Formats: sequence, structure tokens, C-alpha cells
Amino acid sequence: MMRRSYRLAAVLAVVMLVAAACGDGSSTMTATSASPGATSTTTSAVSGDGMLPVVDPLDVTGDIVTAGSSTVFPLSEAMAARFEDEGYSGRITIDSIGSGAGFERFCVAGETDISNASRPIKDSEVESCRSIGREPIEFRVGTDALAITVSPSNTFATDITFEELALLFSTAETWQDVRADWPANKIARFIPGTDSGTFDYFVEEIFDGEEAPILKAGNLQQSEDDNVLVQGIEGDTCDPGDASTTCAVGFFGFAYFAENSGQLSVLPVDGVEPNQANVDAGTYPLARPLFIYSTADIMQQKSQVAAFINFYLTYANEEIIAVGYFPAPRDALQGAEQAWLDAMS
Repeated sequence: MMRRSYRLAAVLAVVMLVAAACGDGSSTMTATSASPGATSTTTSAVSGDGMLPVVDPLDVTGDIVTAGSSTVFPLSEAMAARFEDEGYSGRITIDSIGSGAGFERFCVAGETDISNASRPIKDSEVESCRSIGREPIEFRVGTDALAITVSPSNTFATDITFEELALLFSTAETWQDVRADWPANKIARFIPGTDSGTFDYFVEEIFDGEEAPILKAGNLQQSEDDNVLVQGIEGDTCDPGDASTTCAVGFFGFAYFAENSGQLSVLPVDGVEPNQANVDAGTYPLARPLFIYSTADIMQQKSQVAAFINFYLTYANEEIIAVGYFPAPRDALQGAEQAWLDAMS
């Protein structure tokens, strides 16, 4: 892939012209790089088509601290690796601790520059951010199709309905309790922890936001680390002909299924498979947006954070399929780019 060169100084130069550009739906501007020894110019359309000013990772220094969603983690990890490969010499820390815990570090402790989230920030979290002088800005970076998975040894469950998911992850003790023609093997459940945005999303969609049904389910194992959930399902001893064995089920971000598709099976939901065509068409019922959050103050005070978010939004669609997720809709990505421009102006 041909590398596109981006100049950090051009970011600052173009930002000074953003306000003027916003009034013209199709204007294109040329900014002169002011970095030491630089004489080149870069051209960037800063409105209308959503393109961001250019930034070169070779010019970026200073550390960046991020934390949050285990679902967003693989994408942020890929973007950080590309940023470093293209010349960034600082250090990016990415902690996979769950969306809720990520917002805790961002909005309460004020320890991170970027918060990764597989759900939108809650009103209470916004208030926590504001109480420490932070006004969170949301950047849409992609789309996930939450994967309902079983092990390949489970040969009877080949699809699931919304109503059956509610039974499967609450009161049902055996698979036969979920569907009469399924065997009487007991259910072993592997789900994200309560700090996870994936947990929040599933509970909202399946149980209308009520946590009690899923948390009271028997034979339940939770972890904020999706790899632990994958390993639990992969190690399943399910034998449909032997009711003394348990048959596992779990859910997590699609990237973790994609990475382990040889050891896991994914269940269509209401007859719809989780794939790019169905996500794009809006027919897969457990598709959800993925986000990163920062603030204008952080981005203006730490140019490396602004540069990385710029780079993230610019190249996310080139990395996201390989990671195992799906691109955000064009208008959502353009909205994120405009949010960056607004923050920097």
C-alpha cells in the first residue's frame, strides 16, 4: 500500500482556516507546512467531503494514553501499530478494561487522553467529565456485529431468535428449555463483565436494560477480557448425545469471532448472519457503533493526541475489515471528521 505523507504542522495551519472554510460547502484549501526545514505544501479539503488536514507521524512526539472497550481495543491497537510503523516515535498505551471502566479513568480520574467505547457515553458519565473540566467529544470509528457463538461440537444450534436469546441467557437451564427439539444438555454461559460496553449493549437490546435476568442466570462466567470468553467456549466439551456434558454459548465483538473462526461457530440472529452486507443493509439486529472519545482541550494541549485521532479517522476504513469489524457509514465518519475540525478550531 502506498504510504500517504502527513505533516503535523499542516494540521495547525489548516485549523486556522477551518472557520472560513465551514461556510463554503465545497472549498479546498492549501496550507504551507511551517515545520523546521520544511518548504512543501499540502492540500486538504476541509469541508463538504469531510477530509481532514494532513499529519505526518514522523513529526509527532509525546505519549498518548488510551483505555476502555475490549471491543474497540483490536482496532485501536491496529491504528497505533500503523501510526508507529509510519514514524511516530512516542508511546501509545492502550488498556483493555471495558467501556465503563474506560470512562471512569477518563471522566473521574482524568488519567487518559482517549476513551475507547463500544457504546455511547452515558449522561452520568458526561456529568462526571464536566465535574473535572472535561467536555467529551464523540468520534465514530466503525461498526461491530455482536457475535453469538458456540463451539463446533455444538451441532444442533445453527440459528437463534431474539426471544430465544432472552431465555438462553436468563432462566433456561438446558438447551431444550430454549427450543424443544434441542437436547437437554445444560447451558454454560460466557459473557463480558458488567463494566463492558458489550454487556451494556446486550442487556439493553435483549432485556430492555434490566441486568437482573442475565446476572441471575446459572453456570455464568464473566470476564472483561474477551479472549477469556473465547477460550471458555473453545474448550467446550459439548456432546449432544450425552446430556451429562454442558454446551457453552457466549457473546462478544465480531473481531474476536473472526480471529477464532476455526474454533467457534457463530449463530445467525432472526435468520440474519453477521456479515458486512447485512451490517451495511441494517438487517443484522445486533450491529452497533464503535467510538473513541477525547476533548478539545486535550487535543489542543497535546498535539500528538489530535494527530493520532486525525490519523485514526483517516485510515480506520483501511484497517477495520482486517481487524474483524465493519466501516462506519460515510455520514457518520464525516461527522467524526467535522467534530475533529470543530475541536481544533
